[in-house]
Amino acid sequence: MPLHMRFEAGDLLRCRFGISPLWETHQCLYTLLRPERHGYHLPWLRRRRDALAGLDLTALSLLMPGGGYHPDFLCPPPEGPLESFADELARVRATDTAVARRELARSLACTPGAAGSPEGRAMLADPAGAVRELTGLLERAWHLLLAPEWPRLRALLEADVAFHARRLADGGLERLFAGLHPSLEWAHDTLTIRRRNDHTRALGGQGLMLVPSVFAWPDVIGGFDPPWQATVVYPARGIGGLWAGPGTENAQALVRLLGPNRAALLASLTEPASTTALAARHGLAPSSVSAHLSVLRAAGLLTSRRQSHQVLYERTPLGMALVGGGNEHRTQKKREVYSSAHE
Repeated sequence: MPLHMRFEAGDLLRCRFGISPLWETHQCLYTLLRPERHGYHLPWLRRRRDALAGLDLTALSLLMPGGGYHPDFLCPPPEGPLESFADELARVRATDTAVARRELARSLACTPGAAGSPEGRAMLADPAGAVRELTGLLERAWHLLLAPEWPRLRALLEADVAFHARRLADGGLERLFAGLHPSLEWAHDTLTIRRRNDHTRALGGQGLMLVPSVFAWPDVIGGFDPPWQATVVYPARGIGGLWAGPGTENAQALVRLLGPNRAALLASLTEPASTTALAARHGLAPSSVSAHLSVLRAAGLLTSRRQSHQVLYERTPLGMALVGGGNEHRTQKKREVYSSAHE
């Protein structure tokens, strides 16, 4: 049963993208509680194994029913293109007690026995205390699990926004929505998301916030009833190569051929990225990254193009073959087939 999001003329002018570190934190915790979502993220889980031991997810697990309602106040839609985690968390801490209790009760009701458990009863008896406990957990999770990885994640999310902004410019909303996720369909001024619950939301001139997410995979998340901003959270492109580098043998050969920094830059360009993003990802000075990228481009391994105020670099077919051999080429072909199927 679908979710229908109905657009008016004003909504068409207010479709925008946002990147949310709070959403990534919330979704990474949801991933921890759902082994079927580990897939692409196993390297990250292994790296953060020690940090995970310090997190008690019992209370949060009661509020994350599979296919049920998650409290909106815990992960409100971002208010801008890129808020800081601290600003987003401050909005959660400021949640009205009545709103918190209502949404906690609705979420707990989705899991049999959750409302009557000791943790559930405590949350309903003291919703203000529950907000403090849950925001404290989100803050600890951010610092332990995501903050060390944020430059890498942010670069991928920004590259995704740039890609879909080009699709919007080239083909309008129909082409944009067709490429976000297979379960999205745009027709007759309505965005439809195929899911289990049947619901209609009139956007009423507020427009739509589109939020790419590393940890939302494989789902698309949509909805939010007023007064929340209507939002669609979708899996970002390129997560398949986010945590993995080239194979050991191939990586060593690439380093011998190009040198460590150029090899690392070429290997990390699984998605288009800017000099600034690559510098943050690799801990290098932007001037050094710019010089390395110029050499790689002159060798025919990269191409560059201007997108708004920045220049984005991506691999050529020769660069793809050099990094990953046949596997990388097949990965690119899969991307092309997927894109063609949804255009």
